[in-house]
This record gives sequence, structure tokens and C-alpha cells, in this order.
Amino acid sequence: MPNTVRRRRDTPPPRTGSSEAEVLRGFLGYLRASAAAKVEGAPEPAVRTAAVPSGTNLLGLLNHLTFVERSMFLGDDVTDWQATFHAAPEDSVADVVARYRETVERANDVLDGCTDLGAPVPRSRPNRPAPSVRWALTHMIEETGRHAGHADILRELIDGTTGR
Repeated sequence: MPNTVRRRRDTPPPRTGSSEAEVLRGFLGYLRASAAAKVEGAPEPAVRTAAVPSGTNLLGLLNHLTFVERSMFLGDDVTDWQATFHAAPEDSVADVVARYRETVERANDVLDGCTDLGAPVPRSRPNRPAPSVRWALTHMIEETGRHAGHADILRELIDGTTGR
């Protein structure tokens, strides 16, 4: 356990508009920013070192979230989900964070065109029906929140950094 604890200011939940879409997108954006912040600036090699018996590592969590965003909103097909939990050895922390943020930006571009939460996500995936925008947003909130919580613990174990 690190001796020095670095605390970030704890950011409260977002104030959003009152529509369902504004609330869902506001909370997803909040969690996305939190997950990226947990990885940003984390030291090598600890950022990719398994801290728990399952093999979970901080860099791998953000890499995985990138693949989930791409699958859900951009229509990418992922054949090996377990492999997404590990960044390539040549990928730096900055590379993985930048790729995640770029993917989130592209996903937001797709979502900006979605006015009906009950409509399917507009992605092309032959022979696979797309979920509703509402379901996709709710799933991404759950997925991102779960892994942001894992990232909180892993980052604190790495260098004592806490907070959102």
C-alpha cells in the first residue's frame, strides 16, 4: 500500500436537464470522464499489472470500455471479449486514454442523432438486431459505472490516488 495518498476533488453527480435523454447521457458522460481520469497519468508498468487474482488491470479496464462503446454504438463486432481486458504491449497509457476519448466522441456523434430513445441504435450489424437507444445508454451506464468502481480501487492500490 502506498504511503502517500493523493486525493482528487470528488466530483458530485452531474446536473442535467430534465428529459430522460439528458439524464441518461449526463450520467454516462460523468462516468466516462471518471473512468478515463482514473487511468490518465497512471504509472507503467503498474497500470497494466494484475492487482487481483482475476487478472484485472487498470489499463485493461479502459481498453475494454473502448471496445464496449465501439460495439454498442458504432457496430463493431468483438469476437473475444476477454482479450479486450488487456491493452497491447506497445500501447501507452496516453494511447489508450486517447483512443477511449476518441471512441466516446464518435459514440456521442451517433447519439446526437438519436431523438427517440425507443428506436434502435443506428449501427450496422448484419443479422443482429440493435437494442433500443434507451437500453444501450442504460447498459453503458451500468458497464462504465461498474468498471469505474474497479478502476477506483486499482488506482488507489497503484499509487494512492483517490477521488473522481
